[in-house]
Amino acid sequence: MDSEFEMEPPKDQDKILEIYRQGPKILESALVDLSNIDLDYVPSNGGWSIRQIIHHVVDGDDLWKIGIKMALGGEQAEFILKWYISLPQIEWAKRWGYEKRAIDVSLTLFRAIREHIFQLLKFAPEGWSKSVLFRNSNGEIEVVPVGFIIQMQSNHVEHHVKRILEIREEISGT
Repeated sequence: MDSEFEMEPPKDQDKILEIYRQGPKILESALVDLSNIDLDYVPSNGGWSIRQIIHHVVDGDDLWKIGIKMALGGEQAEFILKWYISLPQIEWAKRWGYEKRAIDVSLTLFRAIREHIFQLLKFAPEGWSKSVLFRNSNGEIEVVPVGFIIQMQSNHVEHHVKRILEIREEISGT
């Protein structure tokens, strides 16, 4: 029998939603004046290039956008990402050509997703507490509220922007 985990949406909806909305600006500010050579620089301690990080962040938002819309449209619908979580992130980076693709289309998509979701939640504020059922990699069901997804995706951007800034420091030698 599946166990069920319930997460709580953050209480400070307006603040978290504004941080979420600012995600594209935060990401883009970390990219100012980077050349294609900089975008493709592989850090000395390994890991992804800045270009790969950008595509990863945007793809994450694109995937979770569906979960948010499912929650807003049908409470307790099951959001399934088994196909995605069955492979390591590096495999998706390869399959989706992260190291080859230009970043402009992904950044445009990122701005559009964030503004779209922001607008949906402004006109349906009760959606903050609506949720989807998410089957995690252990097969257990988690009840994931929209507010939790918004917080998670906001944190995702902040985490990766920090990494981009570290890579920039390495590139500049500071």
